[in-house]
Amino acid sequence: MKKTKKKKNRKIISKILFVLALCVSVFAGFWIARTQIVFSSVNQNKDNAFKQVKLPKGNYKSDNNIVNILIIGNDYRKESGYSAAGLPDVMMIATLDKKHKNLKLTSLLRDQVVDIPGHGQNRLNSCFGYGEDGPTLLYKTIAQNYNIKLDGYVEVGFDAVKAIVNAVGGVEIELTESEAAYLNATNYIRPAKYRNVKAGTHILNGAQALGYSRIRKQAKGITPVTPNGKMDDYGRTWRQRNVINAIFNKAKGTSLPKLMDMAQTILSKYVTTDLNSQDIIGYMKDVVMMGTMEIYQLQIPMDGYFTTQANYQAPGSTTNLGSVILPDMTTNTAALKDFIFKYKGTPGQEYTYGGSTAAPQ
Repeated sequence: MKKTKKKKNRKIISKILFVLALCVSVFAGFWIARTQIVFSSVNQNKDNAFKQVKLPKGNYKSDNNIVNILIIGNDYRKESGYSAAGLPDVMMIATLDKKHKNLKLTSLLRDQVVDIPGHGQNRLNSCFGYGEDGPTLLYKTIAQNYNIKLDGYVEVGFDAVKAIVNAVGGVEIELTESEAAYLNATNYIRPAKYRNVKAGTHILNGAQALGYSRIRKQAKGITPVTPNGKMDDYGRTWRQRNVINAIFNKAKGTSLPKLMDMAQTILSKYVTTDLNSQDIIGYMKDVVMMGTMEIYQLQIPMDGYFTTQANYQAPGSTTNLGSVILPDMTTNTAALKDFIFKYKGTPGQEYTYGGSTAAPQ
């Protein structure tokens, strides 16, 4: 009698497990199909993938457990009237460090003078002005000047920033008195009805966050200064990283279905990349599995390791490049490699190299 009951119980349990397994399989299949649909909508540049780029022989640093993606920001805003991108305003290296289980973000100042393969010296962002594929030439330039390999790129229009920020419900940003006054007095925030920001920590919408990330030089008699005292291009790159960090923090609390809806809209409209859908899905899984709560940051060239020069002419050229940044390539190259490939990251502590710092956000 007992054996009969045990057999019945086992059958019932087996049926329950079968139904659960079936439900899990259906659910998993649904999400796999959904993710494939979402990420297949991205504008993929297969013809100019970084994996196909042949670099000259050299000692280029790379690591299979560390993924470096070049982020390029261009002015594709509808209200700007531009139908094609000009020189990029944003150039960053986003690092997915699976070895040390952290995320890193490095801003590359656009006005730094570097050697551009086949074109001599010029500003870093001028890579998009020679009639070649911009991302590819930019990659070659970064690789040959800083001796590192990159694993892919993502190019976004400025409208993407507005769309992402609005999709997550706005981002929390601290504004100084000078930043708030600057944004309300200039046309960085469009449309004008949103030029009503105040000093302090507030939720900014997409238009306000985009305007904030583009603040740069003095205008209307106002010199904008960040909460940590940065100005000019150094302040702007800090703000750009600050917005990305704020988006990251907001997205962590967003449901998976909503994130998928956001991704499908944004990827198809505003993003071009050489990454395929499998790459993107894999990197997203890695970030989730790491459970990291911070993004560590760096600016290249670092404070104290560059000089500025007005009316600069490159050797052998008669072209006046205007005011530029001349980096200490030896120190900045060493620091970039150290930050990307060796820095383990400690919550609440700053990355330091030779007296310069990169604060975790």
